Amino acid sequence: MPANEIVGLDPGELFVHRNVANLAPPQDANYLSVLQFAVDVLKVKHVMIVGHYGCGGVSAAVDGKRRGLVDHWLHPIREIAQESRDELGAIGDAQSRLNRLCELNVIKQVRNVASDVFVQDAWARGQQLCVHGWVYSLANGVVKDLDVTVGST
Repeated sequence: MPANEIVGLDPGELFVHRNVANLAPPQDANYLSVLQFAVDVLKVKHVMIVGHYGCGGVSAAVDGKRRGLVDHWLHPIREIAQESRDELGAIGDAQSRLNRLCELNVIKQVRNVASDVFVQDAWARGQQLCVHGWVYSLANGVVKDLDVTVGST
């Protein structure tokens, strides 16, 4: 589904960057270029990290299969799973466990974006900017706000 439809905007009103498992790693020049352009040039007021339940990237990160280069890309999700092993292990249903991992991944990516120098500099100069974490359900079209918004309004 086009991202603009999820939030009820017309095409072109939303600046979107996509990658496998919606990661925001501080060493990815593509992501950083998009973030800097959005924050410094477009002066966006909201950055939304939007994952989705049933994410194939999140599942691939923890299913134990090897896929090649993407395994390196997905490594941060395996770290999140390891750090959250007690919480995730307490969830009996495998799909519910993966759904929670999707949420934990979004939460971590919100922290990554909020700690980035472009975002920190924007806040230091008084720019209005919030970073939000959402998860979208492909099954029913509902967006869940994870209540982890960071920023200034």
